[in-house]
Amino acid sequence: MKRNLFPAIVIVAWLIAMLIPAMMHLQPDKIDLQGILASPGTEHLLGQDELGRSVLHRLIEGAQTSLLVSVSVTFIVALTGIIIGAAAAWSGGWFEHLVVRLIDLFMAFPGILLAIALAGILGPGISNLVIALSIVGWVGFARLTRAQVLVLKHRDHVQAAHALGTPVPVIIFQHLLPLISAPLVVEATFTIASVIIAEAGLSFLGIGIQPPEASWGNMIKEGSRYLLVAPHLVLAPGIALALVVLSINRLGDQLRDQLDRRASLNVIGGKENIR
Repeated sequence: MKRNLFPAIVIVAWLIAMLIPAMMHLQPDKIDLQGILASPGTEHLLGQDELGRSVLHRLIEGAQTSLLVSVSVTFIVALTGIIIGAAAAWSGGWFEHLVVRLIDLFMAFPGILLAIALAGILGPGISNLVIALSIVGWVGFARLTRAQVLVLKHRDHVQAAHALGTPVPVIIFQHLLPLISAPLVVEATFTIASVIIAEAGLSFLGIGIQPPEASWGNMIKEGSRYLLVAPHLVLAPGIALALVVLSINRLGDQLRDQLDRRASLNVIGGKENIR
């Protein structure tokens, strides 16, 4: 039970980071030359960085950055991928063939390399980072939605709605999406985790979030120069990044296991009813 609660506790703490600035007077950019590379203590729980800034305050700001980017990108790619995948599966023909070829093209290259190239072209910043990651990330949702809709569009209630003249968008959003929402939610959890890693990686490379804005990636980059004398500059954001990503992936695994178990019970129940 404790193992199952741990991911939820970490994720709740990560979400609370959005509310902390409204409750506390954070100063992530305040420079204190007297406290350069200070170790963790009572005044600064996680120490201070190379400019005397509070590592805890910057860690919280980095949590806000990762949450903002991951949720924004996941929402955009989920909406785009669901629409494209459902439209391709429903319409078929040349449009479906084109979508399948686009999916194959995007999957032929590592997503992080495409994101690096796009971020380098668009330039640094949160908005450009969201755009770059969104262009790369819609493929998973489109492929999953297309596969699910291809199976479900021949069901009786869907065919009946189509025969009654119900508009296709209404059929997709009212009759099909509720049936495929479970795997899409699981896909969304893994997408959030991958976007957090991608944002931190691009910021570490210098083409993502730029200082003085805090990101766990650029905090690790800046702290790596002082790793031997002030390891807390790398350990704090590194542990936070690892815990959040691990917890989200663990939550996705739990959701998938729960849905698989529920699907198995439904199949068994259906066989018993048939008998």
